[in-house]
Amino acid sequence: MDVTYWFFILFFSATGMAFFVYGKKQAAFVPLLIGLALMIYPYFVSSTLPLVGIGSVLVAIPFFVKF
Repeated sequence: MDVTYWFFILFFSATGMAFFVYGKKQAAFVPLLIGLALMIYPYFVSSTLPLVGIGSVLVAIPFFVKF
């Protein structure tokens, strides 16, 4: 495990926490679920490239899907 991997885990988890709090306060379903996914998925991904790819897709979803 290198420093880049841990940086991206911290970055995507913090972004997930922000989405989760926003979704909870605004009663918005999509940001709430994306926030949960961003906080949980790093536990199951052990390589940097898939971590960045999946995280980038998850962060982009709330900007394209409006509910």
